[in-house]
Amino acid sequence: MIAEEAKSHLKILEPGQQAPKDGSVTIYIEEEIRFRTEVLDALAEVGCRAVHYDLLLMCAAVEYADRHWKRTSDWHRYLHVTIPVIELAKWQSESVQTSLRRALKLLTGDSWSFDFVPSSNTEAVKWQQMHLDVRGVKTFAIAYSEGLDSRAVAALSGDQKEAICIRVANQHQNYRHGENIFTEIPFTVRNGTLRESSFRSRGFQFAAMTALAANIRNVSRIVVPESGQGALGPAMLPLHRQYADYRNHPKYFRLMEAFIKALLDHEVHFEQPRLWSTKGQTLTAFLQLPNRSQADLIDTRSCWQTRHVVNVGGSRRQCGLCAACLLRRFSLHAAGVEEPPSTYVIKDLTVSDVQDALVDIADENDRDNMIEYGTAGARHFQHMADMVDWADEDLQVYAFEIAEALRKPEAETLTNLKSLLSQHAKEWRTFLDAQGSNSFLHKWMGGGNHG
Repeated sequence: MIAEEAKSHLKILEPGQQAPKDGSVTIYIEEEIRFRTEVLDALAEVGCRAVHYDLLLMCAAVEYADRHWKRTSDWHRYLHVTIPVIELAKWQSESVQTSLRRALKLLTGDSWSFDFVPSSNTEAVKWQQMHLDVRGVKTFAIAYSEGLDSRAVAALSGDQKEAICIRVANQHQNYRHGENIFTEIPFTVRNGTLRESSFRSRGFQFAAMTALAANIRNVSRIVVPESGQGALGPAMLPLHRQYADYRNHPKYFRLMEAFIKALLDHEVHFEQPRLWSTKGQTLTAFLQLPNRSQADLIDTRSCWQTRHVVNVGGSRRQCGLCAACLLRRFSLHAAGVEEPPSTYVIKDLTVSDVQDALVDIADENDRDNMIEYGTAGARHFQHMADMVDWADEDLQVYAFEIAEALRKPEAETLTNLKSLLSQHAKEWRTFLDAQGSNSFLHKWMGGGNHG
C-alpha cells in the first residue's frame, strides 16, 4: 500500500461545503467544474439517469487530476480522488472500483484510487424530460471527430441514419453530414495553470461518453474509427521516456467494456473494423462507396495544434508537419487524393532545408517546436516501417497482447500485424520517395535508409 501522504489527493466538493485543511487539492462543482445544461438538454429524450451524471462528473474529476499534477521522469503517479456521487452503492461496489482502476491504470500509466461519498444533488432526475434528436432506429454509436478516420469509418460502418455520432469537443462545432447528439463536452474543467500536457485520460472521456449515449439508446455496438497505425503504433512504439499510449488499443477497450457493464448494467462492444487496415486503405475503401468523392475527405481536420502558428491570414490551417499531419498526408497520398496547397502552413516537403519549408512561421521558437514535432512524428513512422523486417519472435510480444484482447489466435493476429506493417511501410516509403531524394524528410530518415 502507498502511504496517504505519498498520493496526490483531489477532493471534489459541492456548493456550500467547507474545504478541509488536510493538504488535499479541493475544487468545487459550479466553480472549477461547471456543467453546461444546454449541452445536457440534448443528451437524452428518456432514460437519462443519475448514474449518467455521476459518470460525467467522474470524467471531469479524472481530467482535473490528470492535468493538475506534473509527471516526473519515471512517468508514474499515485492519484487519489474523493468524489460525491448520487448512486453511491453502485460506485462503491468492488466490480465498479476494480474495473475503473484497471482501465485508468492502463490508459494513463498511473495508479488511481477513489473515495465515493454521498451527493446532495437532486437535479439529475429532472433530465428525464430532456430531448434528444436521434429519430429513427440506431444500430451503433461512434466517437465522431473532424478527422479522416471518423468521416470514412462512419460511412463504412452502416447507413448514416443508423449512427449515433458523438463529437467530444471543448467548444461548439457545426453539424456536418447529419451527425447529432452533442458536439461539446457537457462540462468545463477550469484547471488554472496546466501542469501536465500528456492528458492520456482524454481517451476515458471518449469511451465513457460514447458508451453513455449507447446505454441511453440501448445500443451495444460502438465503432472505434481509428485505423491500424493510430490504434497500435503508439502502444508498440512509444516516444522516448513516455508510457505506451493505449488510447485506441483493443486491450484498453476490453477494460472499458468491463467498467461500463459493472456501472451501467449494459453490455457494449468497442468494435475496431479498421484495426488491420492502414489509414490509406481506409480512405481508399471510403472513396469506393457510392456518391463519395475526394471532396468529402479534404473537408476534414487532422492537426491537433491550436497554437497561433496555424493561424495564417485569419484562417486556421493545419500545420503540415506534426505526426497527425504527416499521417494524414501520406495516407491521402496512398489513396490518390490531392489537397489544395492552402491546407497546410508547412506546404512544401520537397525542399532540402527544413527552414525553407517553415518560411511562413516567423517566430524562431515556433520553428524549433515544429522541427521537434516533425522529427518525432517522422521517426515514429519510420520505426514502424522498419518493424516489417523484424523477426517473428520480436513481434510476438505485441501480437500476444493484441490477440489476448481480441480473443483471437496468436498466429492469426501475428499474420494480420505483419500485413499491416508491410502496407504501412509501403505507403510511408512511397510518400518519402515522392518528396525526392533531396527532401529534408528524406535526410531526417538517414538519407535513403527507408529504401
